Amino acid sequence: MRSDEVKKGYDRAPHRSLFRATGLKDDDFGKPFIGVANSFIEIIPGHFFLNKVAEIIKEEIRANGCVPFEFNTIGVDDGIAMGHDGMLFSLPSRELIANSIETVMNAHKLDAMIAIPNCDKIVPGMIMGAIRVNVPTVFVSGGPMAKGHTKDGVPIDLATAFEAVGKFEKGDMTEEELTDIECNACPSGGSCSGMFTANSMNTLMEAMGIALPGNGTILALTPEREELYRKAARRVCEIAKDNESREKFKLSNILNENAVRNAFAVDMAMGGSSNTVLHMLAIAKEAGVNFELSDINAISKKVSHIAKISPSLSTVHMEDINKAGGVNAVMKEMTKRGDDILIDNLTVSGESLYEKIADAYIKDTNIIHTIDNPYSNVGGLAILYGNLAEQGAVIKTAGITGARALTGKAVCFDGQPEAIAGILGGKVKAGDVVVIRYEGPKGGPGMQEMLAPTSLIMGMGLGDKVALITDGRFSGATRGASIGHVSPEAAEGGMIGLLKDGDEIHIDVDQYILEVHLSDEEIAKRKAEFVPLKKSLTSKWLGQYRALVTNASSGAVLKTDL
Repeated sequence: MRSDEVKKGYDRAPHRSLFRATGLKDDDFGKPFIGVANSFIEIIPGHFFLNKVAEIIKEEIRANGCVPFEFNTIGVDDGIAMGHDGMLFSLPSRELIANSIETVMNAHKLDAMIAIPNCDKIVPGMIMGAIRVNVPTVFVSGGPMAKGHTKDGVPIDLATAFEAVGKFEKGDMTEEELTDIECNACPSGGSCSGMFTANSMNTLMEAMGIALPGNGTILALTPEREELYRKAARRVCEIAKDNESREKFKLSNILNENAVRNAFAVDMAMGGSSNTVLHMLAIAKEAGVNFELSDINAISKKVSHIAKISPSLSTVHMEDINKAGGVNAVMKEMTKRGDDILIDNLTVSGESLYEKIADAYIKDTNIIHTIDNPYSNVGGLAILYGNLAEQGAVIKTAGITGARALTGKAVCFDGQPEAIAGILGGKVKAGDVVVIRYEGPKGGPGMQEMLAPTSLIMGMGLGDKVALITDGRFSGATRGASIGHVSPEAAEGGMIGLLKDGDEIHIDVDQYILEVHLSDEEIAKRKAEFVPLKKSLTSKWLGQYRALVTNASSGAVLKTDL
């Protein structure tokens, strides 16, 4: 066992002495040591109960002949950090989480790990850290939140609350109605109830084979979810106690190129958050997988979009997907379009992917469509290219509410605060293309989510009448013609930084085009005169991050070769 390095031999007497101080007994030193990587934090609705989840998991680990050691990562709630400079710290927190996992697991030579993420950057951060450690790892998330309801019984969620602000600003909603939504949109603990970033990543863990079935869809704080926690704990112990299994189920044997491609395919079928592109690119790089942004369109062309979930369809939430058969049912249906849609691969359950989904089926075709009745014959995400995005830009096609091709005049804002003020001030009109720049990984720094501007646009009735492009990113709760991750970003001299009000921008989603109608001579002139805006910073961490981060087309990972 890997842990023998810190617990075996006469020269490890001091080490064992320290372990004994934590309560270990003689017979514990012959057992596998399991890291329980928790992300308990009281301010995040999807995490405030994870201390109790860890107790359940540790109890099960002890009962199955292993020794648990719980440790914690940090977390940022994107919803609470939204709309102010706190959001600058969200994406950078992913790197801190990855580093903390790598640090604790390798410093103490733990044999295996069970990771308990749930929301936002915590999921990809834990995965990235686990890849570096490369021991058997089972992921089990806290679980999704139940959907809310207004006093009239209408299903609502966090996206409803953000869009309600725009409706209230416009005068289309009373204060009483706004308060009703505020008090009922998030009725329980768990990751926000739609197919936002957290639940997108939690479902993709099933597709990658690093979590057990139900991880993405079984509601938090239910007996069914508790049983999933216990199953995950039992499974990691089964692996850790067997020499052959410890080698077979190293994370690198599961999270390989096949797993990455399967994750993107499921993402397309379920219309996941555009943030999954950013995180899966980063995960692929950590895993040493040769996967490029341009590969995504090729996958999208082969995958039918068969599940629409809030925010793309406001009446459907994760609990509905669970009742309709879950992620396994989605994957089983996907394979009916062709053998190459999903690639059979080892999963942490011990089964191959195809074995895992063999008996799955759709229980409600109104919720999960068949491939004969898809929402679209192509996937729910697309990568656009052109002189405005030479290295690519991302759009969640599943969330488009208006035209898929349009040409409009640019209305430019240098940062999200300026954009919010401009939208509220009536600067944006039907037919415009809103441009929000200097919000990329380096320019922000931190690549803020643009949920406040997009929600205002939707709430003010402009959602199907304008488009928005940014070098920042979007919340999984965003819908509409919202194009993010524009690369190169403004801060590194990208074309988005050279735009002026009134420039004609052309978008064609089905042709994967994002371009500005300017002559080569005009572009060259602007480039020669361009000096990127560099925001002043007081945060030392954000200063370090800005110096090291790459752009969105690379997953916004940090440079390691300086």
